[in-house]
Amino acid sequence: MTHEEKLTTLTDQVKTKAKAKVPVTFNKNSVSHFVPNPRDPRYAKEKIDLKAFNQILSIDEEKRICVAESGVTFEDLVAATLPLGLIPKTVPELKTITIGGAVSGCSVESMSFKYGGFHDSCLEYEVVTGTGEVVQCSHTEHADIFHGLHNSFGTLGILTRLTFSLIEAKPYVRMEYVTHSTVDDYWAFLKERIDARDYDFVDGIIYNPGQFITCLGTMVDEAPFVSSYQGDNIFHRSVVEKTMDYLTLPEYFFRYDRDCHWLTNTIPPLTWRPVRKMLGRHFLGSTNLIKWSRRIRHLLKLKKRPEVVVDVFIPGHKFETFYHWYERDFDFFPLWVVPYRYPKVYPFIDDRFAENISDENLIIDFAIYGKKNTHKEVDYSRLLEEKVFELNGVKTLISRNHYSRERFWQIYAKDRYQGLKAKTDPHNLFSDIYTKFHS
Repeated sequence: MTHEEKLTTLTDQVKTKAKAKVPVTFNKNSVSHFVPNPRDPRYAKEKIDLKAFNQILSIDEEKRICVAESGVTFEDLVAATLPLGLIPKTVPELKTITIGGAVSGCSVESMSFKYGGFHDSCLEYEVVTGTGEVVQCSHTEHADIFHGLHNSFGTLGILTRLTFSLIEAKPYVRMEYVTHSTVDDYWAFLKERIDARDYDFVDGIIYNPGQFITCLGTMVDEAPFVSSYQGDNIFHRSVVEKTMDYLTLPEYFFRYDRDCHWLTNTIPPLTWRPVRKMLGRHFLGSTNLIKWSRRIRHLLKLKKRPEVVVDVFIPGHKFETFYHWYERDFDFFPLWVVPYRYPKVYPFIDDRFAENISDENLIIDFAIYGKKNTHKEVDYSRLLEEKVFELNGVKTLISRNHYSRERFWQIYAKDRYQGLKAKTDPHNLFSDIYTKFHS
């Protein structure tokens, strides 16, 4: 089926649902990377089928531009571009995150200190609106829609085709792991690397209050050996044991996928080598782990509160302030640290809220994966949300959200969002962003 045929089928589906005024969600080939919520109302909604939109349509090697459908996963995208000596500017760390999902959400990674989020490398989108209209948008054509789709989580329209830039690549990555014992020294070193831009990849893992590790990667043509973390070995443990390493570039990109960072720590047997050997193909990997969480979602309802799994974006100049609070009041490790330099404050952020964010356009993604939330008197999810707001940070919406409407629209640009919503989804076929994510 050609892209145009798929598009016609999709617009017919949308027009039918819009006519019936039935709220919808989407059926895709890849798993949703929202944190599983057993009470998610999307389970009961009508579905629009997007499974066919999974093809790479063209790669222009000379111009370093790729055109692909929104359901293409980064695993498949890297497999197609790397033999040509090219890769996307930002590759999220889980294999089955899709390029459409990376735009609709907030996907960042260890190239983000140079290139921002994946959406910052995009040149043009094709979008199906809530009335079944097909809109082509870019920096110059329907620019408000183009920029508004980032972080809209599918509530403004359906991304069907994306055009984006690529960069040159080499087949291997030489890794260096630098350890500091204090947060002051760690932040000084990390900031130096961010500003110097002397590595291809920069991120970090804080293991405990005395063990701060910066992970530095350089693409190289040859490697004396290569390590693999797609089987029994666990990447995040290797950075403690080694000072350097070599990985193939795909191995590097998806180094966290096998354990979904360190979420397998919440089920200790999945970190044991014999169990990984025998059952790894059934349980390990982000796709398997997410699918299992869906299967047992009714059991998860028995929990008073799920574990805290969330990314929060903190202004760079408040790195140490946030960390000292985190160490004292939150106290959960490992903690993933990803520097993220953006071109300008994104339009989904309220102008007044944005005034206190900017610091050389640098924010830090602190990623918390698996904090138990069983304290009788403290809901750590709510506690974190309140602290992030206090520091003029932004919490991703992929997990539990506790915002009142008033607080939510202090962070997000209500007038801009609602203006776009009236233009692209006037009948609220795709739900509004507050309702979709309010816990």
